[in-house]
Amino acid sequence: MPVTTPEVPRATTRGTPPLPPGGTHRRADTARRVVRRRRRIAAVFLFPALLLLGALVAYPIVFSVIRSLYDASGDTFVGAGNYTQMFQDPATLRAIRNSAIWVVFAPALLTGLGLVLAVLTEKIRWKTAFKLLMFMPMAISFLAAGIIFRLAYEQDPQRGVLNAVTVGIHDSVQGESASFPTAKTRIGDKQLTHGRDGSYRTADRTSPGHTVNLGLVGVAPKDMPPQARPAAPAADAPVAEGELRGVVYLDFTPGGGGTPGTVDRGERGLPRLSVEAVDSHGKVTATATTGPDGSYRLKGLSSGSYTVQLPAKDFAPPYEGVSWLGPALITPAIIGAYMWIWTGFALVLIGAGLSSMPRDVLEAARMDGANEWQVFRRITVPLLGPVLGVVFVTMVINVMKVFDLVYIIAPGPVQQDANVLALQMWLVSFGGGNNQGLGSALGVLLLLLVVPAMALNIRRFRRSQS
Repeated sequence: MPVTTPEVPRATTRGTPPLPPGGTHRRADTARRVVRRRRRIAAVFLFPALLLLGALVAYPIVFSVIRSLYDASGDTFVGAGNYTQMFQDPATLRAIRNSAIWVVFAPALLTGLGLVLAVLTEKIRWKTAFKLLMFMPMAISFLAAGIIFRLAYEQDPQRGVLNAVTVGIHDSVQGESASFPTAKTRIGDKQLTHGRDGSYRTADRTSPGHTVNLGLVGVAPKDMPPQARPAAPAADAPVAEGELRGVVYLDFTPGGGGTPGTVDRGERGLPRLSVEAVDSHGKVTATATTGPDGSYRLKGLSSGSYTVQLPAKDFAPPYEGVSWLGPALITPAIIGAYMWIWTGFALVLIGAGLSSMPRDVLEAARMDGANEWQVFRRITVPLLGPVLGVVFVTMVINVMKVFDLVYIIAPGPVQQDANVLALQMWLVSFGGGNNQGLGSALGVLLLLLVVPAMALNIRRFRRSQS
């Protein structure tokens, strides 16, 4: 009988020893055990983070969605009632409108400003120091930044730096002037009559060559300009032909005494006031400004009768700047504070993208004859598109959640004019409304508005990694 020998499995690859029967299955089992062991180790390390994420993110989201379906007490199920009430509440509609203003303007302004600053600082030596200086506000809390800008936006020029600058510019352009809003005539004084427009004019008409002294009261000592001088010497000065002269003075003698309607010793003039001569047709024919002693001269008058007038601007409140914290400007003012904080972030991020840009493309464009504006518009901006998109979407997410600056900067009377969704959610839930059902509905609405922007940002990030 022929002798048969068992067949030995051949190696499928040259140099690889043949596997014993069942070796492939054992190797697969070993690989599966390694994978399972690695997954268990990964799960052990991920468990604390997942537990924390669930406690701080997942649970509040689920609880808020469920709580939004109940009334203020949390006992009665109202379904979509809170959502219906939310869109019928004028305060919530105002908050949605203001949040839309934030989303439209703040990210675009921040991205544009960051792009311009990044391009301008690209070729300067001290760009690192400039970026550091611009990034420093990021180290300040929103609470501290809100307090800083609340003081900067103060209406009083003595406290608010912005209005101090505004008043300084206004006074330098308009010229130095003074006004005495509290000034008035003495009770029973028949020399001056009060016009409907706030002006004062003499009751009797006079002609050139005469003296007309105008006495006022009601000016507090603290409101008297420091350059005011005694009016008595000027009241006795001679009058030239073809002019009316006199003094505008405070008809009050310090320490008591004196005669009403008479310029007594020690009574000071009211400087920098406008004085006008009005003819019989009601036309202003001459104008003068009082000096430090209150004296004035109305020159170049023709013969005839005139009324001496103190115009309404002499008694108007002085210019005190812009009402930054008023209802009209409160939202732009808070956006300005937000931009001060986040411009450094946009600058640094866009600057990093600008530094990684291929220089040969820019140099090739310049060699082909493109000017700097064409290089910026046609090459720099398109190449920075992904970075600009990340900055813009990140700012959209941030402005949707803005709360601190609005709550701190906006004064109580105008807080509703600056209200946003995050602040409205807090006010409804904890700031006096005590309706956590409606507040939870606002929170869910805010989440739904933020999620698309977050998804877009994640998608951009994954696309950049691939």
